[in-house]
Amino acid sequence: MRHRRARLKLNRTSSHRKAMFRNMVTSLFKHERIRTTDVKAKELRRWADNLITLAKRGDLHARRKALSIIREKDVVYKLFDEASEKYGAVSSGYTRIIKLGRRSGDAAPISMVELISKEESKKKKKTKKKKKVKAPVEEKKVAEKKREKVDKEEVKTEEKMGTLEPEATAQDLKVTPEVQDSTSDISKTTESDGTEAQEPESKREDTQSET
Repeated sequence: MRHRRARLKLNRTSSHRKAMFRNMVTSLFKHERIRTTDVKAKELRRWADNLITLAKRGDLHARRKALSIIREKDVVYKLFDEASEKYGAVSSGYTRIIKLGRRSGDAAPISMVELISKEESKKKKKTKKKKKVKAPVEEKKVAEKKREKVDKEEVKTEEKMGTLEPEATAQDLKVTPEVQDSTSDISKTTESDGTEAQEPESKREDTQSET
């Protein structure tokens, strides 16, 4: 009976099975991805997750246990150096299985096992921002500001083109109330001078007709 025996046998002896998964784990940490059948990929993920938890511990006993499984020392050093950076804040889910279809020879289902880095695991879904409903008074203020900006831009472009006089000349042309009073006095004096000058001419014409 196979009660509480979760591990796969894969029609191999225990020594053959362990040697096979040791080789597969070393190649997975060396190249960061590997292609194999679906059943082997699921079992390989369990081996890889256990080794990454050992690497996150980082003590001497964990390093020696990893060296007893992984065949190459360089791969173990690389795993222990990069484990805290890649998987520091992640508690599980260090690997990913992607199904690739079936093998051409015996039609066995093939999948790819690859390691997941810290950046990929921390990707958050972009939340859509809710649009705030603006009050009518705020909308009017925004519209007025936009109109002022457009008017200023048009004035600047006309000044650059030379079609509009600068602002200083426009301010000089504005007439103050004192200037208006002086101009009205001048007009009154000219009118009075014109009437006085016309009266003697009429008298001269009357005297000439009498003579």
